[in-house]
Amino acid sequence: MTPELTVLAGGLRFPEGPIAMEDGSIVLVEIARGTLSRVMPDGEVEVIADLGGGPNGAAIGPDGKCYVCNNGGMIFTERGGKLYPGGEPDDYGGGRIERVDLETGEVEIVYTHAGDLPLRGPNDLVFDRDGGFWFTDHGKHTERQRDVTGVFYAKADGSFIEEKVFPLIGPNGIGLSPDEDEVYVAETHTGRAWAFGLSAPGELRGETRDRGSLRLLPSPPGFYYYDSLAVDAGGNVCVATIHNGGITIVSPRGDEPCFVPMPDRITTNICFGGPDLRTAYITLSSTGQLVSTPWDTPGLPLNHLNT
Repeated sequence: MTPELTVLAGGLRFPEGPIAMEDGSIVLVEIARGTLSRVMPDGEVEVIADLGGGPNGAAIGPDGKCYVCNNGGMIFTERGGKLYPGGEPDDYGGGRIERVDLETGEVEIVYTHAGDLPLRGPNDLVFDRDGGFWFTDHGKHTERQRDVTGVFYAKADGSFIEEKVFPLIGPNGIGLSPDEDEVYVAETHTGRAWAFGLSAPGELRGETRDRGSLRLLPSPPGFYYYDSLAVDAGGNVCVATIHNGGITIVSPRGDEPCFVPMPDRITTNICFGGPDLRTAYITLSSTGQLVSTPWDTPGLPLNHLNT
C-alpha cells in the first residue's frame, strides 16, 4: 500500500537531490531545468542559481554553501506528460562539482578533474564530519557505449580530490553509516548496494582502491534500478528505486529488505527533515513532484546541515 503522501510542489523539471532546511524549505535540483531551486513551505518554487548542464546531487558543506554534483547534462524525452532521462547530449561539456552560495546564488566550480581524470557525470555526494565529501561519478552513455566509473573523495576547499573506488557500474546514491566506518554506494543498473569499510576520513580499509573491505548489502528479488539514497538513524540504507517506483530499505545488518511504494516509476531520492527527522521528503521525478510522508524511523542527521 502506498503511504499517505502530501504533494509539496508540482511542475518541477525532474527534481532530485532534496535537502530539508531548518526554515522548512526544501532545496533541490531540477535536472532538466538546469537549476538549484528552493521549494518554500507554501509550495512556491524559486530558483537559487541557474547552473546549466545537469545538476544532480546536492549537499550542504561545512561553509554553509550548497555543493552540487553536475553531470554535464542529459537528453530528456517527454511522453504522456512525464519526463524520462537519457544519454549524453550534443552540448555536453563535462561533469563538475559546483559550490553555490544560497544567499546570493553565486556559483563557483570546485572540481572538473581528479588529476588527469575528467569527471564525466558526478551524481551524488555526502559530507563527513571532517568536512570532506564522498561522491559518485555515474558516467555518461550513448546508444552503444557506457562509461565505467567510480567513487571519489574530495575536500570542500578545492585542495584535494582522488578516485577511491574503481570500477563500478553506474554508481549513484552514496551515504555514510552512523559511525562513519562505512560508505554505502548504490549501483543503478545492477540494482546492488555496496558497503566499503573506512579506516579514517576519506580512507578505505584494505590495501587496494578497487575493493578494500567490500561487502554486498542484502538485495530484494525482482527487476529494479537503484538511484540515490539516505541513511536513517537505525543505520538502514533507504534507496530510491526505479522501475517498480519506491524506496527500498536495506539493512547493513543483513535483515530482509522492505519496500515502500511510490506513485512514480522514477522515484529518485529521499531525505529526512521535520520534527525529530521523522518526515521523509521524496522526489518523484518523471511526474515532477516533491512529496512528503511520515516515516517510521527518523533520519540520520546530516553533517554541517543547519549548523
